[in-house]
Amino acid sequence: MSIGTSAVKIGQRPAPVTLTDGAARKVAELLAEESDGGTLALRVAVRPGGCSGYSYDMFFDAEVDPEDVVRTFHEVRVVVDPESAELLKGATLDYRDGLQDAGFHITNPNATRTCGCGSSFS
Repeated sequence: MSIGTSAVKIGQRPAPVTLTDGAARKVAELLAEESDGGTLALRVAVRPGGCSGYSYDMFFDAEVDPEDVVRTFHEVRVVVDPESAELLKGATLDYRDGLQDAGFHITNPNATRTCGCGSSFS
């Protein structure tokens, strides 16, 4: 019996959400504007609600629970609770600047349906 190699380290869960370079730059910029930005992390969460069943929630948080999944993208710490991590597995957070569709956008391969506002899914 042979054992193959795996890219996943034992004891470390894969990042539930990945930040694009643009999103990481924008979050770093926003953190720099905060008086305690050096101690804050971006928390990405999924909450019940919204017109499609779940909605995304993003905010700066100084609290990190031992069960949270923590990853760093260009010096930006991203924190996700275990329940949200399951619903965000493989998701990408992007930031777009421009006249239309400006702001943060999450592309979630687990979403079977989204609403028109772009912040709610099922």
